[in-house]
Amino acid sequence: MRKIEIIAWTEKWENLYNLEEVLLKEVLKDVLYGIYHIGSTSIRTIGYAKPIIDMLIVVKDIDQVDFYTNEMLALGYEPKGENGIAGRRYFTKGNETRTHHLHIFQVGNENIATHIYFKEYLINNPSEAKKYGKLKVNLAKQYPNEHLKYQEGKQQFTNELVSKAKEWARQKKNFY
Repeated sequence: MRKIEIIAWTEKWENLYNLEEVLLKEVLKDVLYGIYHIGSTSIRTIGYAKPIIDMLIVVKDIDQVDFYTNEMLALGYEPKGENGIAGRRYFTKGNETRTHHLHIFQVGNENIATHIYFKEYLINNPSEAKKYGKLKVNLAKQYPNEHLKYQEGKQQFTNELVSKAKEWARQKKNFY
């Protein structure tokens, strides 16, 4: 069972992302459209996060990703298929001590904009980012060994942030 670990934000996460980005660009170069560091480790003002690098990869054709399974396994990534989100390919790295999550979508998938808006909104609204970081810390203390309860505990707040982020992006006319 994985223990929920929330730690203080560190520049190390940016470095880990940059290293992995180079590897993934080389493997997926023929189908790659874009690659982004997302999630709490990409937002300095959040203050706290699980030490797992979330990456958003945008590809030209989602079905082509399946042809790269062996290369992804060689990099230490375990394929999880759609894993509950239609049109996504999801990979994890690190077994019990997860280090990376890859969320791969085809160009035009609405989830791409949602992830990017969420990140940009929190970067531009540090008080909201800090509230989210504190919520994560509190939930991890309350449910250190109950991943589902931890996720459920932050779901409403996350949904509110996503709505705010979409409205913020609409007002700024930042559409991906």
